[in-house]
Order: sequence, then C-alpha cells, then structure tokens
Amino acid sequence: MAPVLRYRGRDVHSDDIAFLRQFIANSPQASRRALSLQLCGLWGWAQPNGMPCDALCRGLMLQLHRAGHLVLPPARWGARQPRRHSVVQRVVVVPTPLTATLAELGPLEIRQVRRTPEEALVKSLVDEHHYLGYVHPVGEHLKYLVTARGQPIACFCWSSAPRHLGPRDQHIGWSADTRRANIRFVAYQSRFLILPWVTVPHLASHLLGAISRRLSADWEEVYAHPIYFTETFVDPALYRGTCYRAANWVLLGITKGRGKDAPTKEQNRSLKQVFGCPLVKDFRRRLGVVNKPCA
Repeated sequence: MAPVLRYRGRDVHSDDIAFLRQFIANSPQASRRALSLQLCGLWGWAQPNGMPCDALCRGLMLQLHRAGHLVLPPARWGARQPRRHSVVQRVVVVPTPLTATLAELGPLEIRQVRRTPEEALVKSLVDEHHYLGYVHPVGEHLKYLVTARGQPIACFCWSSAPRHLGPRDQHIGWSADTRRANIRFVAYQSRFLILPWVTVPHLASHLLGAISRRLSADWEEVYAHPIYFTETFVDPALYRGTCYRAANWVLLGITKGRGKDAPTKEQNRSLKQVFGCPLVKDFRRRLGVVNKPCA
C-alpha cells in the first residue's frame, strides 16, 4: 500500500491516520504539544539522547491537519507576542581593538555555551556582527565562544546538517537510504565570526582546527551521539575559503542555488562552495559506506 504522506523519512499510511484520528478523539482536552509527547511515547519516537522528537511529531500532525487528513485541537499559542527566538536579546560588549600575532595573543579559551548563560552573548554577537545575522537553528546545535585576554574574540555555531546536499553526498558515497540512516552524524557549521575589532593572522584556521578536534565529543555530551563529518558553505562572491583550506577542509563542490524549500528546480539564490572536513579517518565506514575508497 502506497503511503499517504512521507514526512522526514517516515511513511504515513491510511491505518496510521485512522489511529491518529482515534488517538486525538480519545483526548479531547489535550493540547497539540501534549498529544505530540504522548504520540512520541507510543511510537518510540526519540532522539539518541532519549528526549522525545516533540517538534518533529507536531510538524507531522500539523502537515496531516493542513492536508485535511485529521483535525487538530485549536492552537493555544497566539501571535500577540514575538516568538522567543525571533528577537535576539542584545548583550552589550564594548569593543576593545586587538591586534597581535597568534603567539602574542596568549592563551585562548574555547567554551561550548549551548544551554549556558553565555549562549545569549553568542547570539547577540552573531546577530550584530555577522553579515547573515543570527537565525535560531532547528534541531541539534552547539555554539562556541572564544575568549582571549578576558574578552570575546570569536563565535562559532554548528547545527544539524542539510538532508540533501549533492557535493557532500557524492564525496561520502551515500545512497539515499544510507544518507537517511546516518545524516545525524554530520554537522553543519552555520556561523563563523571573528569579531571585527580583532586582527590576528591565522587565528581563523587555528580555531577551526581546534574546535573540529573537540566537536564530536561535545556533541556526544549534549546529544548522546558523535559526529564524524562536518561541512559549511562559503559564498565565493564574498570569501575565498582560505582559512578552511588552511585548516585542511576540502572543497567538495558547488551548490545548485536552489535551497531546501525551492518550489522548482530553477536557481533562486547565489551559488555556494561546499567545504567538508572528516573528523575521523574512517568516516566513510562510520557513515555506512563500505565500498568507496578514501579520497
């Protein structure tokens, strides 16, 4: 029987929809979030760290609701106030010009600040000084704050990798099924910021190497699974990717400029270079590929 809907790798059939209709009818007073939490428990839908896939489950039910397959209870959250991630709270940092060599800079402190009070500082700095601003990531993500001489000098953000990325998938040797099974072991560097008043030659590549070496362990501490490969986009109209090359990242190819939500196959944004960096030597084997030789 063909599925009625396919959502984030899960096939939904007519008997699943019948079950969901009865499930909702049995709890007429429950909110959408309460229903999704219960459903995660019934379906065993959990992240590797044991937390329920609550947002994912609500997304599935909402898509079925919008398609007319079921009726959800009215949403209890209203749009009178901004969503909590739509406005970044500004944290004031007084710029202190810093010019030095890497050796002169002194000790660097790299802190993973996800779910700590310093996370707000990283959000604020990225939103104010990165040319793309700050966008709250969906799914798993980590943030890093780098300080030297008692002041912040750099910020890094990593998040869950895009599900479809041709140059990466070809480089790894993934089939569609293998990619779906192992995509959680790849992380995407979404933001990289050296603060504009900091001038330290080779600092960018040094930090890329240092954080790449600890990224997997930090990810496992928060999300209970490691990372074997990391990737990022570079806009060649603005940057050359020199620091990535210096940190042994590899140019994997060029995007097609369509984005994840493109309604057609026509280019609708600028082309980006895709850089990648394996975090372990046998990354292909750990990502489910057994018959492609190392590049």
